Order: sequence, then structure tokens, then C-alpha cells
Amino acid sequence: MIVGIGTDLCVIERFKTMLERRPGLAERLLTEGERALSIESQAARFAAKEALAKALGSPGGMRWLDCEVIKTDDGEPRFVTSGSVAARIEELGIETIHLSISHDGGFATTMVVCER
Repeated sequence: MIVGIGTDLCVIERFKTMLERRPGLAERLLTEGERALSIESQAARFAAKEALAKALGSPGGMRWLDCEVIKTDDGEPRFVTSGSVAARIEELGIETIHLSISHDGGFATTMVVCER
């Protein structure tokens, strides 16, 4: 059963400018591992977190750093969650989270489907 669906689109140049204008913002949005990636991949991971928040019903109090996007050994993106995000996932009874990420032509786009 689908519990939630979320999508997000991020303009990579606008994301880059936002990080340059607001010192410390990257540290509040992205984990250390995510910050080590290219700006395109950083924007995609931010979009993935936005899409996940939408799929979870956008509850207040969720922390950006309680969610990290990693790649499996096969190159598939997936979430690693903790704290506030993991608590919301448990509250909704979510068992599987599907994540699709793409970035090209100056845009990063993501889609998330949560199932129980």
C-alpha cells in the first residue's frame, strides 16, 4: 500500500547561489558525505530530502541531517535515516522507500514513493 508520494525539482545554479550566500547552510542541510559530492549531486540530495518530507506528509520538526542519501554498491540511491525522520517513518508504518534521482541540464529532480 502506498503511504505517500513526493517529488521535487531543484535548479542547480540557484541551489549553488543559495549555499554561497548563506554560510553554514550546507552544514544544516547536507551530511558531511553529501557535502563532499559535486554541486549537482548535492542539489539532487537536497531535492531527495524535500521529496521524502513531502511523502511523509511534511510534518514539522524533522531535521535535514536525520536523512542521508547514499548509493548502494550497485549505484542505486537510498535513504539512511535516524532521529526525527526515522521516527516519522516508523509512525506511518513505512516498510519500503523507493527513490529515483536525476540531474541534467541544470536541474536535479527526484521522486519518492513510501509503502507499507
